[in-house]
Amino acid sequence: MSKPPSAPRVAAIVGPYMSGKTTLLESLLHAAGAIPRKGTVKEGNTVGDAAPEARARQMSVEASVAATTYLDETWTFIDCPGSVEFSQESANALMVADAAVVVVEADPTRAPMAAPILKFLDDHGIPHTIFLNKVDNLTDPGKIAETLRALQPMSPHPLVLREYPIHAGSFITGYEDLSLERAFKANPGHPSEQIPIPDTIKDEAMIARQEMLEAISSLDDALMEKLLEEQVPTREEVYATLTKGFKGDQIVPVLLGSADKDLGVRRLLKLLRHEAPEAGETARRLGIVPGKDAVVQVWKTVYGQHVGKQSLARVWSGEVSEGMTFSAGRPSSITKPFGAKQEKVLKAGPGEIVALGRMEGVKTGAVLAVGNPPEIAWPAPMQAMTALAVKCAKSGDEVKLSTAIQRLLDEDPSFALEQNAETQERVIWGQGEIHLKVALDRIRRWGVEVTSSQPTIPYRETIRKPIKQHGRYKHQSGGHGAFGDVHIEFKPLARGEGLKFSDTIVGGVVPKQYIPAVENGFLEFAKQGPLGFPMVDVEAVLFFGSFHTVDSSEMAFKAATRVAMVEGLPQCNPVLLEPIVEIHISVPSEHTSKAQKIITSHRAGQILGFDAKAGWEGWDVVDGYLPQSELQGIIVELRSQTQGVGSFTWAFHHLQELEGRDADKVVEARKKALAEA
Repeated sequence: MSKPPSAPRVAAIVGPYMSGKTTLLESLLHAAGAIPRKGTVKEGNTVGDAAPEARARQMSVEASVAATTYLDETWTFIDCPGSVEFSQESANALMVADAAVVVVEADPTRAPMAAPILKFLDDHGIPHTIFLNKVDNLTDPGKIAETLRALQPMSPHPLVLREYPIHAGSFITGYEDLSLERAFKANPGHPSEQIPIPDTIKDEAMIARQEMLEAISSLDDALMEKLLEEQVPTREEVYATLTKGFKGDQIVPVLLGSADKDLGVRRLLKLLRHEAPEAGETARRLGIVPGKDAVVQVWKTVYGQHVGKQSLARVWSGEVSEGMTFSAGRPSSITKPFGAKQEKVLKAGPGEIVALGRMEGVKTGAVLAVGNPPEIAWPAPMQAMTALAVKCAKSGDEVKLSTAIQRLLDEDPSFALEQNAETQERVIWGQGEIHLKVALDRIRRWGVEVTSSQPTIPYRETIRKPIKQHGRYKHQSGGHGAFGDVHIEFKPLARGEGLKFSDTIVGGVVPKQYIPAVENGFLEFAKQGPLGFPMVDVEAVLFFGSFHTVDSSEMAFKAATRVAMVEGLPQCNPVLLEPIVEIHISVPSEHTSKAQKIITSHRAGQILGFDAKAGWEGWDVVDGYLPQSELQGIIVELRSQTQGVGSFTWAFHHLQELEGRDADKVVEARKKALAEA
């Protein structure tokens, strides 16, 4: 079916970890003639996954971009990471895509791994097709129908099977295109070979075609009327309805294939070519009115070894040309990315993806224009779930480390930095263990050697019983001496009241000008109580004292306060307080009991209950309390028990007393750390 060439379009390739996305990108590029031969992940020679961190792990850790021409049309493909730890990369890429290809293995047991991706696509109205990959490995063709039944509850739109499998013995060797009513046989390394429709599948394929037509009939009254009257619709009518449904994100076409064997790859290219939205339609979906003025959206930031900062952006409107200046600055260069390679260009028009050089201060998600840029909704950064404290391995590298971390945050907004003034730690928060390891690799690649450790847990301490304590500081060393004398009552407060100071001084036994020094001394020395941790929920009441007309000073009364605290507080039955967080674990309903067990299997874990997750069919949220010290390993456990799709959010809730051997270990470790500091 011929059509005039469209403006450049973008398709994002997404899917669960190990579903074959990078291999599919290779097959698409090879089919389009962009590369002479396909690379493999194992050999480390693919267009995608070019970063050292990806090559070392044989997995995608960032979005890879490659543009090509197919049948006189320009397509840019964005290969997105499959691991949920790098979901921010996928979300950002999807926001600038005309359509998405969701790569899913034809295995019903792995189908739930696609749920978060399908939910994001539906929430944002992004047209998408499902490519059931690795069908050549199926020994049971019935797995295709089972996989679709497993996937359908995850989508509010009908999953429309567009192809019916042809099998030789137990293995799938080709398919019948249900819309074309033509059969094709796999021909590895070459286009699929058209063959007569085998008699063995004719009846089954006819039933499958009828099911396809019924699934799309609600989109077109005329088509529905024909089906009700048992008339055969024309191919043009079928195609028009399929295209309308795909463009409007009303149906989800399902294709069969094998990226490794090149089965179904060209059919996927043709579906995108004929049925995916144009760039202008996507712009309007995002609220952009295309015009003559340049409107560009940055969807990814990357720092190259020799080229510095690059802002990958999609041109929504107008034209970007060398030397032009946006309100946010002037790019030093304009290039088109192809994996790790860059091709310099003089200009780029609507629909294209380009890399803008050295746009300092421009962040991912920013919209660039010559005048006032339009506002475009952008996904919020994901909440981080695990952390590492990092520090320089070499003295003098502090500035370099700060620069490297800022680059990291620019490249991936799902990282977060915590500068802990109390512990003097730089803490990097991320989405999981591999996510943080990749962060360390990138920092080292930028020339900074770092060491890492588990972050210090913000324990606190308080007292259980009151005491009235006398504190005197007296010092004589020739000339004026130093004298301060205080009587302070230390009292426990209710949890959450913090530190309080008051005085009941009468008769001027402690002059008014020295009382603030006592308060300052109390607040300052409470930063490290008798157990070695900051104190909370303690009140200090200054009720008596004395002074010397010559030797008393603010410093002396501050020192006297410290004496009272050092001598009195250990007698107040000090107790360690540990931070308790409220955690909300999101899982498919079949894993709810596992999420509950994860909470209760950790020390002091407490379940508050669970409920259906709003807006997520077949998902639950399990709520509970957990010590912050137990939080670090939760994400690894959760993902290992939920096929990688479980996640959680958390927030500090309260402080809780910790006693016994666990408390003794914490206090002993604190004393050791303070001694070594």
